[in-house]
Amino acid sequence: MLILGIETSCDETGAAIVEGKSNSKKVKILSNVIASSLLLHAKSGGIIPENAAREQIKFIIPVIKKAIENCKLKIENLDSIAVTYGPGLIGSLLIGVETAKTLSYVWNKPLIPTNHLLGHIYANFINLSSWSGNDHDRIPLGKDSIATLQNDILFPAIGLIVSGGHTDLILIKNHGDLKWLGGTRDDAAGEAMDKIGRILGLPYPGGPHIEQAALQGNPNKYNFPKPLIGSDDFDFSFSGLKTAVLREVQSNEKLNSGIIADVSAS
Repeated sequence: MLILGIETSCDETGAAIVEGKSNSKKVKILSNVIASSLLLHAKSGGIIPENAAREQIKFIIPVIKKAIENCKLKIENLDSIAVTYGPGLIGSLLIGVETAKTLSYVWNKPLIPTNHLLGHIYANFINLSSWSGNDHDRIPLGKDSIATLQNDILFPAIGLIVSGGHTDLILIKNHGDLKWLGGTRDDAAGEAMDKIGRILGLPYPGGPHIEQAALQGNPNKYNFPKPLIGSDDFDFSFSGLKTAVLREVQSNEKLNSGIIADVSAS
């Protein structure tokens, strides 16, 4: 079975062609194309939903076309179209969903609605050990890669989703049998990192720069709060950490002068 996958839940526009067989545990990723608007959002220090959707309007058809061309396939070779229907930015989701619905109608292909958080979970079941690329997060345009379903992930299993605006803990009892255990009550981890990055004057996205600076720092220097660590549930909270960092920066002359940003940049 050949599936065209379309992903537009946030600021990036992605399309991939995946080949799988029901009687085999091997999945072949024939093509994976991603168009990013990271540089645009870096100028504003974060993702502006309207800008993300406008960029995706420009990217969506070229990305899908390139994904198909990379495989040297014809439209009639495709068996179905899968598309992210949520969660995500409503404007961005509309670009992908309406494009997928149109192509499904025009090409007469079944449409598979996909929750993108499940995509994050099942990405862990794919082993890209045969791919020798330098960027662990993306497959270069036109690069083929054999992805084998992992056999060493046994059920029940715990899944932790830390992606953009989401931080969730999931109990995976079996394929298709999942239970939500807990999640963030306020900011997601990624959101908190981006906001703290802006407080510290770091480039967007802040997370990688904070991590780089932290490798050179003293882990015992500051004692920031750990919200809900003693609670009897599985929820998270990161807004208190963000506020604590803001107050520390405001009260610390060296931090307030941007010294951390200078260290990270160097």
